[in-house]
Amino acid sequence: MTTSDEAVASAPPTHEPAPYRWRWAALFVILAAEVMDLLDAMVTNIAGPTIRAEIGGSESTLQWLGAAYTLAMTTGLLTGGRLGDIFGRKRMFVIGAGGFVLGSLLCAVAQSPETLISARVVQGLFGAVMLPQGLGMIKEMFPPKEMQSAFVLFGPVMGLASVGGPILAGWLVDADFFGTGWRMIFLINLPLGLAALAGALRFLPESRSPHPLRLDVPGVVIASLAAVLIVFPLVQGRENDWPVWSFVMIGASVVIFAFFGWFESRKSRAGGDPLVVPSLFRKRAFTGGLLTGIVFFSGMAGFMLVFNLYTQIGLGYSPIKAGLAGVPWSIGMILGMGIMQAVKRFGRKVLHGGALVMALGAAGVYLTIDLVGIGVTPWQLAPALIVTGIGMGLLMGPFFDIVLSGVEQHETGSASGALTAVQQLGNAFGVALLGTVFFDLLGPVPTGTSFDHAMKVTLWVVVGMLLLTFVVAFLLPKYAREEDALEAEPAKEALSA
Repeated sequence: MTTSDEAVASAPPTHEPAPYRWRWAALFVILAAEVMDLLDAMVTNIAGPTIRAEIGGSESTLQWLGAAYTLAMTTGLLTGGRLGDIFGRKRMFVIGAGGFVLGSLLCAVAQSPETLISARVVQGLFGAVMLPQGLGMIKEMFPPKEMQSAFVLFGPVMGLASVGGPILAGWLVDADFFGTGWRMIFLINLPLGLAALAGALRFLPESRSPHPLRLDVPGVVIASLAAVLIVFPLVQGRENDWPVWSFVMIGASVVIFAFFGWFESRKSRAGGDPLVVPSLFRKRAFTGGLLTGIVFFSGMAGFMLVFNLYTQIGLGYSPIKAGLAGVPWSIGMILGMGIMQAVKRFGRKVLHGGALVMALGAAGVYLTIDLVGIGVTPWQLAPALIVTGIGMGLLMGPFFDIVLSGVEQHETGSASGALTAVQQLGNAFGVALLGTVFFDLLGPVPTGTSFDHAMKVTLWVVVGMLLLTFVVAFLLPKYAREEDALEAEPAKEALSA
């Protein structure tokens, strides 16, 4: 291979050097990995009812198909970036991609719910090894003047994936290629993953941190245990009529999270390398970001799961029709991201506005269902879903930028990793919480009326979570940067005039 730093330095200076092409080729390899993760986080929402109909399982199986993946991703992300710093980012990307392909194959051949959920854990763990390597490599491959152009590509690619993912999943399930049915949503990862592997071996540069932090294995175990202890009883407790052990586990989770904070502080004072820099918890921007993130991502992920269950099981939509029904949400999100670029100088107000607009959209979905009833069509749901997506785009767009603006330079890596992990934990928590609310309201013998009632009550819970997001977001800084505040002042004066 000739992508090493030495080869780059020896390239002839008389023409456009080949490494320029390699950098962009490497970027598309990284984007392919991001798309695989995004698709696999969404596909079981669409294919879940079909999967359960074929291999069996309880209602909680539909929750675990998504929660197992995101919980494993949360656990792996805590150390995935550090593994790349220590052992090499290219090496860990290749290992992660290979394991992700293997996990996808195990999902595709699973014959029982337990086997499939275990394979989803494998996918999540290896995905968490693969994904964090991209950011570090982009920073090393691109000069500052090109880096912004590289990151700009993430927006449209992720947008297209969010639009096309549910449609692709529904189409693959309905098409039943070679009699594979839902298994094709995982089998399609094999050619995609192998192509990403080949591209990684050919184009990704060798890189690692010159001063890598050490692994905090006990910290990972403690944090993972706390996360499992809160998600597991939320998913399984309802099916067992909420036994005492479910409440004991939830209480133990709170205690272990507190112990994790003490352990990390002690490790830092002893000169070790904690997973999360303890000084971050003394910053209002960071703690506010954690609270805002956990509430928002929980509501978002839970709503997406329940909406797909409602449309397929309650309304009788086919998988492809259910996937198409969610497209207005994704289109709205892309529109919201575009609007956010025009108003981002208003800082936290944009995030607040996004929470309110999204709450308005969720209330609009409720109103549509209430007025139309169980015969509601995707076209009738579309206007409210577009509004919901616009709010989501406005909210998500400035979130990470505002939260990270309140931390010091040496804390950025730890803060970024913690926020990404909180995003995944929020997804798992939301699927567990809102899925439990939805199924609990259905009753032992679901009917069209009970589906209608369960969906409407769940939507009010989502609205409540979005309003709570609005409130806790006041903990965040008003602006991501000082220059944004200076730029916003003339605009505010013009509006008041």
